[in-house]
Amino acid sequence: MLNDIVISDGEHIEDLGESVYLLVSKEHTFGTDALLLNDFAGVKSMDKAIDLGTGCGIIPFLWLRDKKAQGFRGAVEIQNNACEQFRKSKRLNNDETLNLFEGDLKDKELITQREYFDVVTMNPPYKAENTGIKNGDESAKIARHEITCNIDDITECAARILRFGGRMCICNRPERVLDSCFSMRKHGIEPKRIRFVQKNGESAPWLVLIDGRKGGANGVRIEKPLLMQTDGGKPSEEILNITEKYRKA
Repeated sequence: MLNDIVISDGEHIEDLGESVYLLVSKEHTFGTDALLLNDFAGVKSMDKAIDLGTGCGIIPFLWLRDKKAQGFRGAVEIQNNACEQFRKSKRLNNDETLNLFEGDLKDKELITQREYFDVVTMNPPYKAENTGIKNGDESAKIARHEITCNIDDITECAARILRFGGRMCICNRPERVLDSCFSMRKHGIEPKRIRFVQKNGESAPWLVLIDGRKGGANGVRIEKPLLMQTDGGKPSEEILNITEKYRKA
């Protein structure tokens, strides 16, 4: 299979375990936040699920590896180079189950399935437009700043394609928690679970995980913080359990 795939400079293959491989590059790779989001979302085996702004596709390829979302596995990406990378990963795995939608999630005709999905995930751009220092690389700008879409565009898309009772799961920076929850509620997705991620018990959160339910009743549960480290500075047992799941190789 590798003989049929051109690996470009800067690209390399990540072994996710269970004979599933993912092509990553400097422009389109993944970090701890994506792994935590996938764990938090808890997609089930027969769910219909889709990952918006998928980048290299780490979340959908973990669904593939773990035999999750067998009802429908989807991914949306606007950047052509990321889509080409995603397609190479599909060929690496000889996969026919992952459905890639190349285009703008704001395009209402891009995803034809309406009120269909059980779970929508997204690791969105964290920085609002016109805030912070923009990286000179165009792919990094799009990934980190609300250039091609903002949180309102994301929740509007999720509301359109989720079934009643379906869930939208995102991660964001803690300073965007109100923006995220307000936008969810605006589009009929009620925040139901919020969990902050901290380096340790003494540090401020660096990430927030939010699970909203379409058509859900009012009432949100604030879960105990996820601590990355113990008081002694070692990785926490929970983080070790999560990373062990994602590094089965």
